[in-house]
Amino acid sequence: METLHTPAWVRDAIFYQIFPDRYARSPRVPKPTNLEPWESAPTPLGFKGGDLLGVAEQIGYLRDLGVTALYFTPVFQSTANHRYHTHDYVRVDPLLGGDAALRELLDVAHRNDMRVVLDGVFNHASRGFFQFNHILENGAQSLYLDWFHVRSFPLNAYADDGHPPGYDAWWNLKALPKFNTSNPAVRDYIFRVARHWIDFGIDGWRLDVPSEIDDDPFWREFRRVVKEGNQDAYIVGEIWGPAERWLRGDMFDAVMNYGFTKACIEFFIGKRGDASLWQGGYGDVLPCDAIGFAAQIETLLSRYPSAATHTMLNLLDSHDTARFVTIARGDEAAMRLATLMQMTYPGAPCIYYGDEIGLPGGRDPDSRRAMPWDRRQWDTDMQAYVRKCIALRRAHPALRTGAFTVLYAEGMVFAFARHTAEEVLVVLFNAGDRLQVANIGTAGVLTDGDVLKDVWSPQSAEVTRGYMWDMVLPPRSGMVYQLIRRHDAA
Repeated sequence: METLHTPAWVRDAIFYQIFPDRYARSPRVPKPTNLEPWESAPTPLGFKGGDLLGVAEQIGYLRDLGVTALYFTPVFQSTANHRYHTHDYVRVDPLLGGDAALRELLDVAHRNDMRVVLDGVFNHASRGFFQFNHILENGAQSLYLDWFHVRSFPLNAYADDGHPPGYDAWWNLKALPKFNTSNPAVRDYIFRVARHWIDFGIDGWRLDVPSEIDDDPFWREFRRVVKEGNQDAYIVGEIWGPAERWLRGDMFDAVMNYGFTKACIEFFIGKRGDASLWQGGYGDVLPCDAIGFAAQIETLLSRYPSAATHTMLNLLDSHDTARFVTIARGDEAAMRLATLMQMTYPGAPCIYYGDEIGLPGGRDPDSRRAMPWDRRQWDTDMQAYVRKCIALRRAHPALRTGAFTVLYAEGMVFAFARHTAEEVLVVLFNAGDRLQVANIGTAGVLTDGDVLKDVWSPQSAEVTRGYMWDMVLPPRSGMVYQLIRRHDAA
């Protein structure tokens, strides 16, 4: 096993995930006809017309929110609004403004100290991808038969008749022919694509369904190629379950932390949740108390090397899930509690666009609504709270790089400390419906006589006999106490 070295900047990052077609439109990008109205409900095939220059023009908004890194779902030329059906891997979709728009976005983002991570879809292409289209046109005489897993002719690539396509496709979806990544020409093509955009200036890759490429040497070479171009590039894989295999130092830096998402749904939403909206690879989602939540969190924190734990992409929802607030049936308290947990937990928080203003969304495609820029539609209280939580994380190194110690887990009350030699913060949650009074043990983190202050109120607490005594936690609340005076410095 190699030692895992991960990019230092990710530990300090606040990510913001953007679905380009749905975020913002710029008048500088020509638009075709037949776009869906921006405000209308999204449909599986319809386009809203968002583009990369629209994002560049909103960098001020993102900077004000506290965002320091952007993760984009695919931006390369495609016939799908989500662009996971890649047509050309070395051309930014003209509907998004083309390569020039990505160049401007990167320049603007970097001037504002923001990193940009793109989505790499390397398991499968599309029916319009040149080499696959060549097979469709030329059949068994095509020069590119071995780029895909062709099983029989004629190919049945379009008819929705229940008959097999004649080639391997992701989840048997005819639109997504699966690459033959054992072919050296395919491997070389993908590695050149990965390096091309690193050289162009992107700061990393989020890898779509990488476990479908069940080939460790492939991913080792992918890492070598990317890191040779930029040793600080971030490589994060979409792995829904345990990911030890990919985090040994020779493949990925981190994965999307859906285990964290699941734990937050089970504790902060719990029985309030709309089970019909749970989707993806979570497995069983069962409401839990603080003891169950603590067990899940400690399992997650002990599973991987520290370098990976501190660069995990910690999300509450994404383009592949219903939105957290909608799963919670509109319970804003659940969203606030989970956001505070996200911003005080090891790893890199990732906000799905619109979550900060209370944008709802059910199952795909509803989770991909257009961002409303009429601020009268915003939940400005939620936005202010998210901004406050981000500012808290950015202000305290212990919340980004410190150790994590569970202090209390009983009923629906959960408390932990984030601590370094210079700084201690204690984070407390009451996810229940009743006011609770708890005595929070501090052994190993604080000592008698230490004084802490609530970061958002005048309240304070002093450690005596190893406890923060009689801590009053209102229902459905979270609070953070910061050590302001050590007993030996009084």
